[in-house]
Amino acid sequence: MAENKRDYYEVLGVERSASTEEIKKAYRKKAMQYHPDRNPGDKSAEEKFKEVGEAYEVLSDDDKRSRYDQFGFQGVDPNFGGGSGFGGGFGGFGGFGDLGDIFGEFFGGGSRRGAANNAPRRGENVGARLDLTFEEAAFGCEKEVSAQRIENCGSCNGSGSADGAVETCSMCHGAGQVRTTQNFMGMTMQSSSVCPQCNGKGKQIKTPCNTCRGKGKVRRTQKIKVKVPAGVDEGQSVRVRGEGCVGVNGGPNGDLLAEVYIRKHPIFTRSNMDVLCEVPISFTQAALGAEIEVPTLDGRIKYEIPEGTQTGKMFMLSGRGIPSVNNPKRRGNHLFTVVVETPTKLTKEQKELLRQLDESLEDTPKRKKFFDTLKDFFD
Repeated sequence: MAENKRDYYEVLGVERSASTEEIKKAYRKKAMQYHPDRNPGDKSAEEKFKEVGEAYEVLSDDDKRSRYDQFGFQGVDPNFGGGSGFGGGFGGFGGFGDLGDIFGEFFGGGSRRGAANNAPRRGENVGARLDLTFEEAAFGCEKEVSAQRIENCGSCNGSGSADGAVETCSMCHGAGQVRTTQNFMGMTMQSSSVCPQCNGKGKQIKTPCNTCRGKGKVRRTQKIKVKVPAGVDEGQSVRVRGEGCVGVNGGPNGDLLAEVYIRKHPIFTRSNMDVLCEVPISFTQAALGAEIEVPTLDGRIKYEIPEGTQTGKMFMLSGRGIPSVNNPKRRGNHLFTVVVETPTKLTKEQKELLRQLDESLEDTPKRKKFFDTLKDFFD
């Protein structure tokens, strides 16, 4: 089966030297690209989504990644009892760091991997995309997202056994490890390795469950409700505790991390906790002053602009912005900029009136300064 699989690093599009953070970023990008909600009915995308999840499950776990790097797909196969492995000689140990681990096992250190297989472990976190409107992000809401996670098999209640019969491993007697004697450089030494019969679990299943094939776990896509707090911003994540992958050996479940994406609003933009928008006004309103209506998150609000208002002038409505995530009672401000619209398609009479108006006006300080500077420049 491994022959048909692609290399996990190739699946995520990262180098073999990639850091944990680089692997995580690559996974999130690929998972979003192939998520079933974004590719409804696309079987190819669904398979790639599963492939990406499988690759991340291995490469995000230091122990699994180490075994995969050394032994390939066999190293992360539940039926593989790779343990120490001397088949490759010194060349297979990858340097002095690996040799140090091997000598530690020879001199009674035991296999940490075997012991870890029986220990309770927290389930992995899972990610999801959380699409919100501008208002939903500002005031909070409850949304439902789709997330793929590992759960206990419902057919066997997570035991992996079709008939519920789970026995102590006959090879390691429940220890999860076996001791072997090796002759190394003329010395006889004992080493511990993961039991190849039970893969370090200490238990055996005689009749594997048909649904999960004896693993006790299945991967499913679930709809999960997310309570979105007021004030969340683009790129932030909302954590839902316990809605990630199921824990191992009685360990706690992982969490769901829903990453926030905010749809573009036709009027408003955002800067931290402040809301910004533009309000068009007429030449007459700017010149004489007027009461105008300003759109805000709380509805339309009347505002008196002074006479002689220039285009580009910004006004502030205090406390009408985005609520703080940490303190919803505290809000940012609403900032609106007025844009004076130049009239078009004027009649002859209107044009003549504007000419008369222009002739009757004195130069403004800005125009006078500009033309004086221009005159000095050319003279």
